[in-house]
Amino acid sequence: MTPHPIRPFTAVLALIACLGLGSLLGACETSDEIIYAEQPAESIYNEAMSELMYDNYLTAAGLFDEVERQHPYSIWATKGQIMAAFARYKKNEYDEAIIGLDRFIQLHPGHVDAPYAYYLKALCYYERITDVSRDQKNTELALEAFEDLVVRFPDSKYAEDAIPRLDLILDHLAGKDMTIGRYYLQREHYLAAINRFRSVIEDYERTTHIPEALHRLVEGYLSLGMVSEARKTAAVLGYNYPNNPWYWDTYALLEDNDLLESHETFKSEVERRSVFAAKEGGEGGEEGEDGEDKSYFSQVWDWMF
Repeated sequence: MTPHPIRPFTAVLALIACLGLGSLLGACETSDEIIYAEQPAESIYNEAMSELMYDNYLTAAGLFDEVERQHPYSIWATKGQIMAAFARYKKNEYDEAIIGLDRFIQLHPGHVDAPYAYYLKALCYYERITDVSRDQKNTELALEAFEDLVVRFPDSKYAEDAIPRLDLILDHLAGKDMTIGRYYLQREHYLAAINRFRSVIEDYERTTHIPEALHRLVEGYLSLGMVSEARKTAAVLGYNYPNNPWYWDTYALLEDNDLLESHETFKSEVERRSVFAAKEGGEGGEEGEDGEDKSYFSQVWDWMF
């Protein structure tokens, strides 16, 4: 029997080494993870900014994260936290951006970029506001976030930008209630409709939906035979929006129900009390429960109801 040749020990080691190297190469080829080499913080940050400029947002976010991983106590790490959130915001990864921004706010509440962190967080909700026919959770969260920004940093440029956005958000939320109110009114669920329209008037008095809400209230009250409430509501509408098309519709509705004479009486009373309030102290003649001056509209509404 021919004996098997004995391989040199060094050859066996070489074979094992080759097999091991092959498995490592295979692992490298199939892995999706990016391996970052140790670099100065500023170099990584600048590379991330370059990727951001070329709209490679996820790559940029990963590099900004890497700044903090390699150099957690550097000023570049702090900058990288908020820039990583911005990159994810630009990529429409809003939830991930919010997580990063909340962490930044928690770690650096007094940082010079804290107002921007609050602003960017609000934008993450604002960008996801949907049509009034759908759920308005993001609208409510955007409202809360922008209000938080304005309260905390009232003199910042971001608070200034937040004000018109808050107006749009409130108008949107009022529109949601109006949609629901019209739905109830069309199906003759008058009490439910009235509650919705009243919530628009009481919660969103500075929005564009108030004239229609008042008109719809008149419709609802008349449908239930609540004539006194209908006349009061029409008086508020006529005094505040005398040239609005919704008042013209209300006027025609009152005329159809032989209520014009009493309507003029109610409207005259509103005008008299408004003149008196103006003499007493102007538009801010009365205060609400929160201590803020009431608008004329709020005062008129309270007088009548």
